[in-house]
Amino acid sequence: MQLDRVVPFGRSLDEYRTMFSLSHDDLDKEIVGVADGPASFNAEMQALGKRVISVDPLYAFRPAEIEQRFHAVVDGIMRQVKETPDDWVWTFHQSPDQLRERRVQALTRFLTDYERGTTDGRYVIGELPRLDFSDAQFELALCSHFLFLYSDHFSYEFHRAAFFEMLRIAEEVRVFPLLTLALKPSPYSHAASSEPRSRQLCP
Repeated sequence: MQLDRVVPFGRSLDEYRTMFSLSHDDLDKEIVGVADGPASFNAEMQALGKRVISVDPLYAFRPAEIEQRFHAVVDGIMRQVKETPDDWVWTFHQSPDQLRERRVQALTRFLTDYERGTTDGRYVIGELPRLDFSDAQFELALCSHFLFLYSDHFSYEFHRAAFFEMLRIAEEVRVFPLLTLALKPSPYSHAASSEPRSRQLCP
């Protein structure tokens, strides 16, 4: 991974609950967050006495490098958001300024937990379509803002292999969103749900 090609935005526990419709029972499951990036989800779950393993190639970088990259891109991204307000749904976040504030909060919480979490084995370097976990190691796999979103960058074959890999390591897979960066339904979402093993996949 080249850090200068990454937008290291992470989401909070509240966002994960909303995105993936996580129930209280779900939060007690063995969870793996795939492509979690600098989300505070893991840190917040740890504070609640629950355990999540996050996997992302971003974890090959030091905390200072991740933080520096965030600050290098955040103003430009927020400027784009302000220029295209109608392209966003302002229900969870009420404004671009609040969105920025929450991204900073998530990053800060992540960085506070990052080194200890890495030592504890909660932040693991890895990337789809091959993950270094055992078969059925987890009850639930979550993948946020990666698959489908970058349909123009990754092929159907990549998506198919990625889903099969997540289904190998987890009993259930949930992915968000099903839209591309162009705000259109991914051409791969219907094909993925029609696969024979897709009964375990919750879009």
